[in-house]
Amino acid sequence: MQDVYPSRHAKVAEFLPRLDPVVHSDWNADAPISMEQAAQFDRDGYLVMDNLFSDEEVAFLQREAGRLLADPDALEEETVISEPGSREIRSIFRIHAQSQVVARLAADRRLADVARFLLGDDVYIHQSRLNYKPGFRGKEFYWHSDFETWHIEDGMPRMRALSMSVLLAENTAHNGPLMLIPGSHRSFLTCVGETPEDHYRMSLKQQEYGVPDEDSLAELAHKHGIVAPTGKPGSVVIFDCNIMHGSNGNITPFPRANAFLVYNAVSNRLAAPFGVDKPRPEFIAARGAPQPIIPVSGPLAEEVLI
Repeated sequence: MQDVYPSRHAKVAEFLPRLDPVVHSDWNADAPISMEQAAQFDRDGYLVMDNLFSDEEVAFLQREAGRLLADPDALEEETVISEPGSREIRSIFRIHAQSQVVARLAADRRLADVARFLLGDDVYIHQSRLNYKPGFRGKEFYWHSDFETWHIEDGMPRMRALSMSVLLAENTAHNGPLMLIPGSHRSFLTCVGETPEDHYRMSLKQQEYGVPDEDSLAELAHKHGIVAPTGKPGSVVIFDCNIMHGSNGNITPFPRANAFLVYNAVSNRLAAPFGVDKPRPEFIAARGAPQPIIPVSGPLAEEVLI
């Protein structure tokens, strides 16, 4: 398969043109988002949706997150990632396969239909995780494009995927919220440096390869600015696979948590990695024949779990 987004080969970073659409469907009156929302996603590369879930549904999701964080020994050991230099949980991967609640969330029509519309295809979960940034000790996530890593280390062929971050705690300007560079999704920034073997073992804690150079980052930030969407629990931040994003550390006493779902188009299933010999493990990137999500309607509650 031809590599149209080569990275980590040259000695100098460069901006390559994006060869894929951002919104893969034409808007119509039956679309799950408004025309204005579709236009914003296309222009900025992200969208914030508030009040999708009731207070009862949010509380239900928060209880499940608390249960999972309280008993990591009950989870698949390799999926539990701790903070660098500590035992604090940073992320729990493949969480939709370990929690019926998260599986139901991923299939919820309020999320899945938006993903299907924006990607113009049936979708499946490429990656899922519960992210937790504890008070005082939560570390930063450095700037990166998810697609660059998914392409080079997982074999995602094209830019036809997106992420949804369902906030499980209030995101404020102070507790290390997600930061995005709007408009940065319109070009592909290559990275420098050959990828070490089993890079994921280090990068899930602190990424050092597949990160952009400072000069290019500064150019993007000066050109487009930086936004940090905030919101109450239950808000959903949707962002394109190629938008440049990251987050600061959390030195406040207020923890930040979110359920993180990556939807990929079924037609964009993973191939062989484009920059490494061995793909990352299944718990990070779903391989094999995709299992399309069948959207489910109705409230999130104990009695309706799939």
